[in-house]
Amino acid sequence: MSGADLSIAVTGAGGRMGREVIEAAAGREGVAVAVAVNRTPTDPVAGVAVEDADDLAELLADEEPDALVDFTGPTSAVAYAETCADAGVPLVTGTTGFADAQIDSLRAASETVPVLKASNFARGVAALRRAVREAAAALPGYDVELTETHHNAKRDAPSGTAKSILDDVEGVRSDLDERVHGREGDAPRSPGEIGVHARRAGDVTGEHEVLLAGNRETLELTHRAGDRGVFAEGALDAAAWLAERDPGWYGFGDVLDGGEGGDVGGADE
Repeated sequence: MSGADLSIAVTGAGGRMGREVIEAAAGREGVAVAVAVNRTPTDPVAGVAVEDADDLAELLADEEPDALVDFTGPTSAVAYAETCADAGVPLVTGTTGFADAQIDSLRAASETVPVLKASNFARGVAALRRAVREAAAALPGYDVELTETHHNAKRDAPSGTAKSILDDVEGVRSDLDERVHGREGDAPRSPGEIGVHARRAGDVTGEHEVLLAGNRETLELTHRAGDRGVFAEGALDAAAWLAERDPGWYGFGDVLDGGEGGDVGGADE
């Protein structure tokens, strides 16, 4: 085990976010990347050797990291969660696009080790979600539209963050119970709907905008991420916090509020 204050493992080390996490760790005092794995051969990242993901169980047993950080895909994230449960290593995952059965698998792992799942690790997004909940509750009857924009290689749509925001709105507005994705042809707005629009273009890191309109006024709440480093830094914050927790299911809101579970910042997928 590393002598650093926080020793982490990183999966998907060859991917966009895996690299960001490793680079963020390299620039943070007291944090060491003890294990980095990828499913395909990858050159070292920020001086950290990247091993074969098939060897993860053995690597975790040898290095005993304080937490594992995962930004991969739903299928691999579930497999990594099971490996973490077997090894007794806390799991932080920012992977999105899980099916219900896959969420059940993650929750099963959380009975053995602490699991923190979040659709977004930006503190500004946490603030946005709280503002959206307050605004939606304070403006009954107002129409709500959500637009999210990401880079052209993002697979899941709408984004996990967008889904979390939609859950937030529906949680305080019982009159909104239908998500309408895009519009085409003769498509006037119907009572009870939330308009949802996903855009994929260029190298946009991530933008989320919520529009509330009614009573001859509009309110727009927007968050834009300048680069992926903000998510990597948040994931490291989550890993440091989770390393001290008991087995259970956590969200990024718990990290920000110092809670003991249940994601007081708003439920993630």
